[in-house]
Amino acid sequence: MIQKLSDLGIRSEHAYAAGFASIGASVAAWLASKKAESAGIDRADRWGLFVGEWAPTFFALGVALRMEEVARAKGKT
Repeated sequence: MIQKLSDLGIRSEHAYAAGFASIGASVAAWLASKKAESAGIDRADRWGLFVGEWAPTFFALGVALRMEEVARAKGKT
């Protein structure tokens, strides 16, 4: 899967950027839910945590893609 992502032109920097963007989106989702919904802070917390859980996945993909980039640079794939 990582090799296919790399073949599609997705680089580690893209995954890292998506990870940082998801952290910002987590804060934005929390604030938007807190202000727009009358369900209270519990629902806002759930939205913030839901979006915030994406960041580790994007960072892990970034590491895997970086390893693929290094392997390609050394001519191993």
